[in-house]
Amino acid sequence: MADFKYMHTERKGNIGIVTFNRPEAMNALNEEVATEVTDALMAFDADSSIGCIILAGGDKAFCAGADLKWIASQDFESAYQTDLGAYVDKIAELRKPVIAAVRGVAFGAGTEISLMCDMIIADKTAVFGLPEVTLGVIPGAGGPARLTRAIGKAKAMYYVLTGASISAEEAEAIGMITKVVDDGKHMEEAIKTATRIANNPRLAVLAGKESVNQQAEVPLVPGLNVERRLFHGLFGTADQREGMAAFAQKRRPRFKKY
Repeated sequence: MADFKYMHTERKGNIGIVTFNRPEAMNALNEEVATEVTDALMAFDADSSIGCIILAGGDKAFCAGADLKWIASQDFESAYQTDLGAYVDKIAELRKPVIAAVRGVAFGAGTEISLMCDMIIADKTAVFGLPEVTLGVIPGAGGPARLTRAIGKAKAMYYVLTGASISAEEAEAIGMITKVVDDGKHMEEAIKTATRIANNPRLAVLAGKESVNQQAEVPLVPGLNVERRLFHGLFGTADQREGMAAFAQKRRPRFKKY
C-alpha cells in the first residue's frame, strides 16, 4: 500500500479500511484528495487478501465536498480538458463491496462518493446533500444520476434543484442509505457488516455485487440474463461444492482463501 498524505489505510483481518485524513478542511476534496481516495480504494480492491472495504471519515465530517478554493479556480477549458470529476468514478467500478461509514457532514462530493459505494451506514449525526446549485453549478461526480437511481426522479429533482440537506433518518426513509445507527456506532456497524460479507465465498460476493449493479443500471431482461449467467457460473466453483456439501453434512463450510 502506497503512502498517502490525505488518506489513512489499515487492515482488520480480511477487511480494508480507508479513512479521509484532512481534518483541517473537513476532508474536503481537491485534486490530490480525490486521487488518493480513489487510489487507496483501488489498492485494496486489487489485494487478494481483502474481501470487503470500508470508506470512513472523521467525527465532524465524512467529506464536506469539494474544496471551494480549488473548485472555484476552474473554468470551462480546464474542467473539460482535465475531465474534472471523472477520476473518482473508478470507485463505482471496484469489484469488491465498499461500505461508506458516515458521521457528520457529507455534502456535495461527500454525498456523491458515498453513493458510489455499495452500502452507506450512517450514524444519527450524518447529514447529506447536493448544494452545488446554490453555487451556480450542478453536482459533477454522478450525484444527480446516482441519486435518481437510488430514490427516484421526484425526490432527486427536489434535492438537486434546492440544495436542501438530507438528515440520516430521512436518507434511510427514502432509500438513499442502508442503515442509521446511534451516534458514533457507524464504524462498529460497518465492520460488523464488512466482516459478514468478507467471510462469505469470494466469487459469490463478486458475482452478487455485479448482478445487483446490473439490475440497477440496465433494463430488467438484460440484467436478468447477466444474473442467470453468473448464477450458472458459480456452479463451477470449489466454494459452491464445499458450501452445499457442508450444508448437507451439517458442518461449517471451509471456503477457499483468496
